[in-house]
Amino acid sequence: MASLTEDPVLGINDIKEAEEETDKGQTQVVKTEEVAQSERDMAPATGNSIHRSGSRPQLDLSKAAIQGNFEERDPTILLPNQSDDLSHLALDIGGSLIKLVYFSRHEDQSIDDKRKKTLKERLGISNGNRRSYPILGGRLHFVKFETHKINECLDFIYSKQLHRGMDAQIWNPDAPTNENAVIKATGGGAYKFADLFKERLGVSLDKEDEMNCLVSGANFLLKAIRHEAFTHMEGHKEFVQIDQNELFPYLLVNIGSGVSMIKVDGDGKFQRISGTNVGGGTYWGLGKLLTKCKSFDELLELSQLGDNSTIDMLVGDIYGGMDYSKIGLSASTIASSFGKAISENKELGDYSPEDISLSLLRMISYNIGQISYLNALRFGLKRIFFGGFFIRGHAYTMDTISFAVQFWSKGDAQAMFLRHEGFLGALGAFMSYEKHGLDDLMVHHLVERFPMGAPYTGGKIHGPPLGDLNEKISWMEKFVRKGTEITAPVPMAPPGTTGLGGFEVPSSKGGTLRSDASALNIGVLHLVPTLEVFPLLADPKTYEPNTIDLSDHSELEYWFTVLSEHLPDLVDKAVASEGGTDDAKRRGDAFARAFSAHLARLMEEPAAYGKLGLANLLELREECLREFQFVDAYRSIKQRENEASLAVLADLLIELDSMTEETRLLTLIEGVLAANIFDWGSRACVDLYHKGTIIEIYRMSRNKMQRPWRVDDFDVFKERMLGSGDKKPRPHKRALLFVDNAGADVILGMLPLARELLRRGTEVVLVANSLPALNDLTAMELPEIVAEAAKHCDILRRAAEAGGLLVDAMVSTLDDSKGNSSSVPLMVVENGCGSPCIDLRQVSSELAAAAKEADLIILEGMGRALHTNFNARFKCDALKLAMVKNQRLAEKLIKGNIYDCVCRYEPLS
Repeated sequence: MASLTEDPVLGINDIKEAEEETDKGQTQVVKTEEVAQSERDMAPATGNSIHRSGSRPQLDLSKAAIQGNFEERDPTILLPNQSDDLSHLALDIGGSLIKLVYFSRHEDQSIDDKRKKTLKERLGISNGNRRSYPILGGRLHFVKFETHKINECLDFIYSKQLHRGMDAQIWNPDAPTNENAVIKATGGGAYKFADLFKERLGVSLDKEDEMNCLVSGANFLLKAIRHEAFTHMEGHKEFVQIDQNELFPYLLVNIGSGVSMIKVDGDGKFQRISGTNVGGGTYWGLGKLLTKCKSFDELLELSQLGDNSTIDMLVGDIYGGMDYSKIGLSASTIASSFGKAISENKELGDYSPEDISLSLLRMISYNIGQISYLNALRFGLKRIFFGGFFIRGHAYTMDTISFAVQFWSKGDAQAMFLRHEGFLGALGAFMSYEKHGLDDLMVHHLVERFPMGAPYTGGKIHGPPLGDLNEKISWMEKFVRKGTEITAPVPMAPPGTTGLGGFEVPSSKGGTLRSDASALNIGVLHLVPTLEVFPLLADPKTYEPNTIDLSDHSELEYWFTVLSEHLPDLVDKAVASEGGTDDAKRRGDAFARAFSAHLARLMEEPAAYGKLGLANLLELREECLREFQFVDAYRSIKQRENEASLAVLADLLIELDSMTEETRLLTLIEGVLAANIFDWGSRACVDLYHKGTIIEIYRMSRNKMQRPWRVDDFDVFKERMLGSGDKKPRPHKRALLFVDNAGADVILGMLPLARELLRRGTEVVLVANSLPALNDLTAMELPEIVAEAAKHCDILRRAAEAGGLLVDAMVSTLDDSKGNSSSVPLMVVENGCGSPCIDLRQVSSELAAAAKEADLIILEGMGRALHTNFNARFKCDALKLAMVKNQRLAEKLIKGNIYDCVCRYEPLS
């Protein structure tokens, strides 16, 4: 059976696997001579790449980003700028578990066309020494096996040809293995099983120091991953943002079979200060003897149903049910683990396995927490990070450790946990292919996304067999063929463990095991070639994109209901966009089940995937669509609306040109607000589409645009644009216009406003989505629309020529000197996202470059100006325009009603 942990997930840049394998796992890669020569002539990559001596390849960690995997609780890490010649497997072979970290490639599909080249030249963006053909990025996968099942691990490595390095994509699996092949490994098993790896795979294990690997892996995660660390108390998870300047020193407690406690003072600076032999191996070993459980996860699941008071001697048992308040002990405090077994005339069989499991778990977790704090106290450390596969994201385990640290420190120290808790050593070993520092890995280069696949549930999966291990089948294919019975967000237990790469998922039916242990609480590491913090944010550290706080359960429930009610219509359009085929219908059903399962999961625990806002929910929906290969569900709708709007644009421009300046400016803002009604993300607006044509609805909306609006700063904006009296203001140098919906919204609303700015001598940059979301326009679609609009307007044509938008467009020109146009330019850049909302902590490098010369931002639409960024402050003038198309949002945000308008102008003070 092929491993589910390998399955690719479409990311924020609509990436795809660079490899296509045959049924036997062979890969066929075709390279043109031109590309091959480019590879031979390629200069070393710049940025955060690590220089290697001799023939060593480079490990490029720049722009790493977190991605999730629906099977694993440990998210994959994408390396978007990694070249194709990296040794790409490392292991941590412990006494109980083998942990693997391996790299798989994806190819960036972006095209560096003439328009892009012109834009980059104008914005001053240089590729430096980067290769001229698409950069191969990829992701880091995290897989584990039980050590006693090492043969399954070896089969897994062989089936994916991981032992052959990145060149495995062009290897023949039947060809002899390179005798000099080396795999980095750490842990005691790197010595114990070295001969077995040589015998079975023909590779040597290059042993790395275990403590060094643990620290290296932890430092990387804590510096580079925004939501890696979190606290967990009384079932409440809260993610912690670590200031890199305040990270060191800290205590790293790695709980494997035994426990190591390491004081970390910096990169490569650490000291093992203590440890204990009472760890995960103790829990599993005693548990196996006392309960006859067959797996660690089965033992954990039993603890969910246990009552330790039947076995543990409590303070109340000693003091007649009373607290010992004089020394601060409650009646429920454990006085002696397993203490009641002394005085009771019972045999082992008289105690329930559930009670035994819980008592064991509390005994070991409390002691680890206490010993950890005492060692932190020795060195004055306030921050303690717990890792290792003993924890496994298990809520009760984390609560117990947290309680112990809080109790003994009286709240002075804090226990924190890591999402990749079990893979620190393997990750450190992977990075040890070349020793390097992590100083340049900034948090803003990383993006938090969500697991897109549907969580598996109790219930059988029907369908044909998937084939043997050597068959490469993507998760999408598996799900479409077999995923027909998803009913709740709890994984099902597969037959055996081979298909999950050794990751044994508990076989809970839905109510007994908290989802923390079910591997559904982490996000996906997306391939994101270039993302940066928007440079015009007034204070990036305090910036919060989400306007609506979903920590309020009633608010959360309301928006979940809205998304659920919109789902059938979305599925219909997604299926129609793919021709309504049987395959599209199966994928549409799978998408609906997947997204519904995620909503149910988040209703159970809103913080499961990180800090949750409405923008995150909307993004989750779009990512889920892409996961099921629905590239653009609203493709035909957008095309229809664009054509209808372009048909009347010329008449609108003539009408605008007949007005005075003041009347025209007001009419332009009214037009933007009126056109923003065309939003397929709003149920209220979808209903309007059945009441007339696009133009009829637009005119109806325009007729209702009467001031004052609910938020009305137009007069202040007008004074900035037109001045007062004889004093004419200086025009803005460059304006960034964040556009929203296709059709009337952009063509009859934002383009005429852009034209007015151009007329006044302001450079205009139209900012659009990188990927489709609902009926929002994308940066790929926008140049064609501008080219069509330019046929009707000399202002737009000259500006589009100056901005490089008409390089390939079939429009008439006055002369051949397009590059020498004296007009201010009209440009288009992508924003770096594929969501109806935008998080300005992660925008494209194109947008970041364009922003450096901008002194005006116009955010338009509910997603960009209301759901997100309504309260954002900038280092320049900002205008936020939107029609409110949800009654609850209108009440919450502006104390108004549906279809009220917002014209919020915030000049730079």
